[in-house]
Amino acid sequence: MSPDQEPTPAADRPPGSAGRPLRAHARRNRENLVAAARAAFTAADDTVPLEGIARDAGVGIGTLYRHFPTREALVEAVYAAELDDVTDSAPALLKDLPPEQALRAWLERYAAFVATKRAMLNTLHSGWASGRLATPATRERITAAIGALLAEGVRAGSLRGDVEPDDVTAMLLGVFLSTAADDGPERTGRLLDLVVDALRPPGS
Repeated sequence: MSPDQEPTPAADRPPGSAGRPLRAHARRNRENLVAAARAAFTAADDTVPLEGIARDAGVGIGTLYRHFPTREALVEAVYAAELDDVTDSAPALLKDLPPEQALRAWLERYAAFVATKRAMLNTLHSGWASGRLATPATRERITAAIGALLAEGVRAGSLRGDVEPDDVTAMLLGVFLSTAADDGPERTGRLLDLVVDALRPPGS
């Protein structure tokens, strides 16, 4: 049975439903929980109480546990949603912006993903180490998105054609590691600007 088909508690059933759960309602509860958890994990400096996430999502703690029986399950869902968003955003940005601007906007989205991931790192690492959580192919997916952005920039003549996407991924990891402790978003932004400058053709 999928999360969308889980029995909905009486408090979550609309009047007149005669006890029948609405899949759309259950799906909306799950989406609200993931959104609340994403916001909480991004803002938190330490462990986030699950009760607070349920309250922010507008549901009871029982509904949270029906969708996510453990903290690890909730963290994995948030991580997967964030990873999907950051990798899927590259094609959308390329539709609306010139490639070099799309790349810079995507780097901001990637930075937001990294900020959320930091708050979940202990849970993710313990889950991956124990095998409770699947180890995601994060670097491969991030590098593929970078490759798509670079390829469009090369076609447009605004980005270098002699750069390996994985080398850009390595540069970005260096940026985020170096700003992980006390640096604010301003310094991260300046470093991301330097990354984009390094990817422009000489003399441009």
